[in-house]
Amino acid sequence: MKIYHLLFITVTLLFSNQIHSQRNYGEFNVIGVSAGITLYDINTDDLSTKSKESFMFGLQMRGNVYNNFDMMYGVAFYDTNLSVLANSTPEGGVQRELNYNIQSAQISVLWGYKIIREHLSIEAGPVLNINGNLTLKDTQFEDYFIDEYSSIQAIDLENISKVNFHVAAGLTAGFRNFRVFSQYQYGVTNMLNKLNSSNLENKDFKGNASLITIGVTAYF
Repeated sequence: MKIYHLLFITVTLLFSNQIHSQRNYGEFNVIGVSAGITLYDINTDDLSTKSKESFMFGLQMRGNVYNNFDMMYGVAFYDTNLSVLANSTPEGGVQRELNYNIQSAQISVLWGYKIIREHLSIEAGPVLNINGNLTLKDTQFEDYFIDEYSSIQAIDLENISKVNFHVAAGLTAGFRNFRVFSQYQYGVTNMLNKLNSSNLENKDFKGNASLITIGVTAYF
């Protein structure tokens, strides 16, 4: 978690600098605090996954750019869950959905268009995602075999790629100081790529993150 703490401090300092710039130049308008629930999954043909609910929180700077266009950049922290189908033996046996967790930090830069000024906007842009391992929560089943594989066990999936890029698109609605938002993110990089160097049965894992977030943002 040290990298997340460093990232948080870095971006907080950037926000502080931009608040100072706002006072001097009037370039940016508001800083926001966000919280929400998420639905996370990995789009892959190599694993049988199921999305799970979790949560996020973050900080965001929103500012006017030109006419009805604005810009947002921020940092967010995600604690996401999903399950992967596994069997007690290579031949099958008892089948279970094993729970995994991924903790991640994101830096995003989004551009927005105000459909109804200060009340309704659409937004889109790139996201840098830095995550930890695909951590097995059901550790008592770590020796289970991943469905459709005879030698890959549940614990073998943990070491995934740590740096990934997403694209995000969403909608916000509400008032100047309080908005509800929904956002979808898709991972454009292969987050399972690191598994391909782990000497596993499958040498060509491919998977892309899929993340839906619904939440609220309070602006100050």
